[in-house]
Amino acid sequence: MHPAGSPMSQRPIDPALLRRALGAFVTGVTVVTTRTAAGDAVGITVNSFNTVSLSPPLVLWSLSLRAASFDAFVQSSHFVVNVLGAHQISLSERFATTGGDKFAGVAWRKTLADMPLLDGTAASFTCRNAQRFPGGDHLIFVGEVVAFEQGGCAPLVYANGGYTELRDGSKAGQSGAKSRNTAASR
Repeated sequence: MHPAGSPMSQRPIDPALLRRALGAFVTGVTVVTTRTAAGDAVGITVNSFNTVSLSPPLVLWSLSLRAASFDAFVQSSHFVVNVLGAHQISLSERFATTGGDKFAGVAWRKTLADMPLLDGTAASFTCRNAQRFPGGDHLIFVGEVVAFEQGGCAPLVYANGGYTELRDGSKAGQSGAKSRNTAASR
């Protein structure tokens, strides 16, 4: 903290050190999915997912301007945020790679607006692509949640450059109950 009136340091920020410091913030791991204009399913591992609002129900995530799937997400009317379960590290790694058919051998089904929803996740949010904002080397997507499901498994957690577990004994996400809510697709 800087005392009131004192100037902040103007040293340039080292991206590697910044990335390491940002890694101290624990996040969940998601795979965001959509379809190309030709109808092909695409997806990418994302940890920038966050809640914006409950009324209306809005979430956000960001995508690199250089992502191979960038055009598909920009052109699509909907997307699905699949919150991975602790048992789905292999899915996180698969969808973090570039190229190949990421959906080959993966259990998934179609949800509203014909979007791909991964099976066995901790939660999923089908969203209408509501707004997009430039954010440096990323594009920020704001989605209106039109349907969601909550599974009964613990979420996959990521911090300090690797997967980790919740260790407080809370068994987060292990309520044993599944819930589903679907609103009319817009």
